[in-house]
Amino acid sequence: MRLLHTSDWHLGRSFHRESLLDAQRAFLDHLVAVVRSERVDAVLVAGDVYDRALPGLDAVALFDDVLHRLAALEVPAVFISGNHDSARRLGVAAGLIGRAGIHLRTDPANCATPVLLADRHGPVALYGLPYLEPALVREGLGLERGGHAAVLGAAMDRVRADLAGRPAGTRSVVLAHAFVTGGQPCDSERDITVGGVAGVPAPVFDGVDYVALGHLHGCQTLTPRLRYSGSPLAYSFSEARQRKSMWLVELGADGAVAAERIACPVPRELACLRGSLKELLTLPEYDTYRDCWVQVTLTDPGRPAEPMERLRRRFPHTLQLLFDPDETPGDGKPSYAARLRGRTDLEVAEGFVRHVRPGDEVDPAERVWLREAFEAVRQSADRAQEGAR
Repeated sequence: MRLLHTSDWHLGRSFHRESLLDAQRAFLDHLVAVVRSERVDAVLVAGDVYDRALPGLDAVALFDDVLHRLAALEVPAVFISGNHDSARRLGVAAGLIGRAGIHLRTDPANCATPVLLADRHGPVALYGLPYLEPALVREGLGLERGGHAAVLGAAMDRVRADLAGRPAGTRSVVLAHAFVTGGQPCDSERDITVGGVAGVPAPVFDGVDYVALGHLHGCQTLTPRLRYSGSPLAYSFSEARQRKSMWLVELGADGAVAAERIACPVPRELACLRGSLKELLTLPEYDTYRDCWVQVTLTDPGRPAEPMERLRRRFPHTLQLLFDPDETPGDGKPSYAARLRGRTDLEVAEGFVRHVRPGDEVDPAERVWLREAFEAVRQSADRAQEGAR
């Protein structure tokens, strides 16, 4: 069985205020063409269909159009909701739409109810696990406490129990939207981690033939059976070196997995340039970046006059301007931004404690309190967002 694994479409998202609707439309055209040319048996979309809980009408129109085109090809598709989606809104009319072969899996209560397909080698059960926010789904999964690993573990226990009751030789596929330990994040994903507590160990997914992951925007292979497709477009300059793609997965008669990357269209190349304003405006080596979306980091000791206007005369698509002087005027100490670069929220909080208590390290109990405080704040924000949905 040939499966096309994609995720994180983020329909409606812009790139530093540049509309991506045309680029997203081109990607969906490409997806439909691949489904046709590669004789795909099913499309798997592992969450974050939309960029926000209340998508704009243009984004909804793109989604509606691709559903009709996949249904016209009579190719089944399985979608799960991600942390950017409103699960309830995405799942509206799921039962009716399912009759057309478009299966929307947004309700955690249905984690163990698979979409059943078959090829000449027998049945394939596809289980859709929507994004599981621990505070909202624990009770429904029979848990009193626990984080992302616990709720995903409970959902996978239900999947394995259902699979055990199916005919021998039934192959299995799981779609999930989560941060799995070992995956490499980038700047454009909404952070669902607090001090690493949202990391889910890969063995949680043991017992199935293939796991189609969503959430991380870089295409990556954690194990041959556990993969992220990544987003089809770059949504931050941290993705400038990523090759955007989908996985074309061949599921063999015995559950063996072979996967091939299918490249996605690139609307415009990304470039991250660093140097003094004079260098960037005059050196011929930068000519090649004229048509790119450009992020510039200026290293001048002092801020030049009108830098963005001057940069855009050479690089018309300059979208982001940063300052990181090679030499800091004054006392020569690194800037506050430089000192915080690459540090997590928890590490910043621990650094503050050390600053106000010189010579006194954060003890293990305090570290737990800080981690729990960040988790409580994030859960409160998620509850507020869910209420708004």
